[in-house]
Amino acid sequence: MKQFPSIALGLWLLSLISTSQAATGDNPEIQEILVSASLIPIAVSRSANAITVIDAKQIKNRAALSVSDLLRDVPGLAVSSYGALGSLTSIRARGSESNHLVVLVDGVEVNDPSQSDMLNWGTLSATDIERIEIIRGPQSSMRGSDAVAGVINIITSEANQVLSANVFSEYGSRATSKNGFSLGHKSGKFSVRLGATHLETDGINIQPSSGDDIDGYRNTGINLKAGYQYSDQLNLSLTTRKTTGMNEFDGFPEVQSSDFSRFHKKFSADYNSADGLWSHMVSLADSDFENDNFKQEDSQSVANGSTLSNKQNYQYIGSRFWQAKDQRLSLALECEKEDYKQLGGWASGADADKLVSRNTDSVAVEYRFDPIESVTLAASARHDDNDFFGKSNTQRLEAIYQQSDSLRLRGAWGTAVKNPTFTELYGIYSGFQNNPNLNPEQSESWELGLDAILSDEPVQLGVTYFNAQLKDEIGSSCDANWTCTPVNIDGISDRQGVELSSSFAVNESLLVNAAYTYTDSEDSAGVEEQLRAKHIGSINVAWQVKSDTMVNLNIQHNGSQTDYGFPNPVLLDAYTLVNVNANYSASDKMDVYLSLNNLFDEDYQQVNGYETLGFGANLGLRYRFQ
Repeated sequence: MKQFPSIALGLWLLSLISTSQAATGDNPEIQEILVSASLIPIAVSRSANAITVIDAKQIKNRAALSVSDLLRDVPGLAVSSYGALGSLTSIRARGSESNHLVVLVDGVEVNDPSQSDMLNWGTLSATDIERIEIIRGPQSSMRGSDAVAGVINIITSEANQVLSANVFSEYGSRATSKNGFSLGHKSGKFSVRLGATHLETDGINIQPSSGDDIDGYRNTGINLKAGYQYSDQLNLSLTTRKTTGMNEFDGFPEVQSSDFSRFHKKFSADYNSADGLWSHMVSLADSDFENDNFKQEDSQSVANGSTLSNKQNYQYIGSRFWQAKDQRLSLALECEKEDYKQLGGWASGADADKLVSRNTDSVAVEYRFDPIESVTLAASARHDDNDFFGKSNTQRLEAIYQQSDSLRLRGAWGTAVKNPTFTELYGIYSGFQNNPNLNPEQSESWELGLDAILSDEPVQLGVTYFNAQLKDEIGSSCDANWTCTPVNIDGISDRQGVELSSSFAVNESLLVNAAYTYTDSEDSAGVEEQLRAKHIGSINVAWQVKSDTMVNLNIQHNGSQTDYGFPNPVLLDAYTLVNVNANYSASDKMDVYLSLNNLFDEDYQQVNGYETLGFGANLGLRYRFQ
């Protein structure tokens, strides 16, 4: 398994060579899925971005406990977890930082302002998700700060029939259990769906050097989604998502835990004129984040620091179409307010209860048109006025050439910005000195890509080359006492690489997907960035054994990578994981599924000093009442 990158690349090239005699007339068209790669949803074929879509069938077949497990197969993404299920998990896109990626759930940005603008992917359950869109490349011209390396848009399930009722229950290794239900109703103009899930596990000892206790995890989530079609032109929608939980970790003293709470709400109204030439969308979104750390002393939980934050977003998007929608101009007006507070822990006195706020007013425009049937061009620009960092401008240009139904060429150039986080500006922790004088990071990047469908059998191939430069990168400067301060680093940090993907239907019952990414990410001094493996790849085989039985084989490879160590960085070994999932439809209403994870019990670390899960098995049951 040590030669996985070469094997994956060889398989990709072999599939390309063996199908190079592609016809151009009768091949199936590149899939037309609407994605959020624009101010309003557009077809994949009209976007120059490298895009991956994970649909409901793939999510079901994989039976993953967390979304991060699904994203390990996506080109350009690197996943790092500080231990087992529920532990802090980061995702870096194209060699960028983990807070350079905007994450949306039903259109609500869920990056946590009080946790360095990151999403802790370890606490995002894969339940009640209909589709995941991964859009790689700079998106600041439409999404603002944070969207330096891309956007991940997660769309939850909604009611699709008059009455639906489902329950599921899953049990597995390390006393892991996941149970939940969903209720849905759709009739006439109204739809509503409620889903609830509870996940818990005893876990493992994620940091043996700090003790021998077992670190467990709990997560409870409730998701409500409703819509009302007021008229043929006006649609109203409401979505809310509440997640609470606890994860244990090792520290000083040994036994510590962290409670978290996330509450996201969004209301939106969409209006489309009767002639189809105008569209308007107004949305109001609000997110609350709370993170509480505790230490155990004499069996009593003692508060050891908390962070609170809130993000409010008000947005209007209007679009005007011409020439049978081959030409479109969109305008976005946006107001965003963020609040941050740190309590307890190392924060004391006035700093322990000080509320810090910042506001951003934004205007964005986007123009898309097809000068001829086979060409799409697009330009977008955004102006942000932040009351702390001042004004910034970002742009993006796109070009797509649809050579035939089977071949598409694309290219893009864009700039992006990332504002310093509340933690970097105001955080108060042991061994950390905040810096309120930081400047925003600035990025400029370009990419070229090709997407093709080859041969009589559906063989989909994709290749993207990307190149990005980051200015004013925020790093750390540490003194003789190892107190570290975030600072802007002089010079330019470089990220470049190649993403390869392929999907090959061997026959009607066997589908093979493969992905490989080469990433070269260096700071301004030419030093390799931490936790960014040069080689990452995966192979996924979906086999419909019978009409009622599906088996899924998943192989994931992560190449060697460096991580922080004292006094020098350490090299983490490459590893390869093999996972097997089986789904059996016992009846029209009941499914039984089995997951075998890390089949060969690979011993590996994703972050220096933190253990990961060995072999594990889960058995589950889904039942549909309606």
